[in-house]
Amino acid sequence: MTVLKQTPLYPLYAETEGARTIDFGGWELPVQFSGIQAEHDAVRERAGLFDVSHMGEVEVRGDAAEAWLQKLTVNDVAKLADGSAQYSLMCYEDGGTVDDLLVYRIEAGRYLLVLNAANLQKDLEWLNRHLADGVTLTDRSAETALLALQGPLAARIIAKVAADPTELSALRPFTFLAETEVCGVKALVSRTGYTGEDGFELYADAADAPALWRGLLEAGKPEGLIPIGLGARDTLRFEAGLSLYGQELSAAISPLEAGLARFVKLDKGDFIGREALARQKEAGVPRRMVGIEMVDRGIPRPHYPLYAGPEESAERIGEVTTGTRSPSLKRDLGLALVKADSAEPGTELWIEIRGKRLKAVVIGLPFYKRTRKEAAK
Repeated sequence: MTVLKQTPLYPLYAETEGARTIDFGGWELPVQFSGIQAEHDAVRERAGLFDVSHMGEVEVRGDAAEAWLQKLTVNDVAKLADGSAQYSLMCYEDGGTVDDLLVYRIEAGRYLLVLNAANLQKDLEWLNRHLADGVTLTDRSAETALLALQGPLAARIIAKVAADPTELSALRPFTFLAETEVCGVKALVSRTGYTGEDGFELYADAADAPALWRGLLEAGKPEGLIPIGLGARDTLRFEAGLSLYGQELSAAISPLEAGLARFVKLDKGDFIGREALARQKEAGVPRRMVGIEMVDRGIPRPHYPLYAGPEESAERIGEVTTGTRSPSLKRDLGLALVKADSAEPGTELWIEIRGKRLKAVVIGLPFYKRTRKEAAK
């Protein structure tokens, strides 16, 4: 029998009535606390608190750290200043994706990489295989807890319990404080997230995670802050058009095909996968990630095939990567990887659902884009 890994906050899940856990890549994690729709709405309208301590954290140090990260990732690490972060990806030589990640520059010669939990061992093997002189790697995952406070009222809530609320409220997206105090707990706090809303991610010592979790939930009670599970985490990122490794990204899907060309800096110099990505761009990216909306009644699900027409002889043009009924928009939507000539908005296509071909149409991304709600100051 497989023993599932648990985060430092696992014992606290029971403090919320209705919490239900599942096996998520070998981790016992909450799929929901009070219900996916209620949790989704809380993040869109007020605020939600996520336990994402299963994510991997790897510290990179050394005089050659910047040059090495430039070689390993597709974004331009040289553009990072102390206290700033960037979204990036690592690629194989053929342009397929090893993983997507966040790169934090703490100071010159010191970085933090945040990796997908399911890919952590594979990523560590990849990083160590390409390790250069003058660079050391330290896996901090087991000793680090990660909480995400997300939603339009996140800044108001964290200001109540921050040692320096002015500094935190001044953070711009993808900037961070390397060390500050929240709920009396020392933490790295960044203005990042995976929901399409404003918010913060807090990295703290695993032993301090319960105090941070309870302190934030208590502070956020007047604003309607509630804990959020994996179910709403997925619907939130889906509506915002954010990629999930294993669905919109994989060893067989390049960042260019996934619609992430803006993060691929072909002009920064050599990096692993650059030649393949440059050839792909020059020849024309063969497949593209698009949004689709059902015209006929039905819900697109991952791996459902897509066709150019309803007839049996119609060409297969792609497949759904993620799909559901949007909790915010109340529409049946999907992300899909399709042939480039079928990627224009307005293109009709047919999705096979339980043996029947139903009409859908290509639409723009993201499905949801946040507007300023109540000022989060």
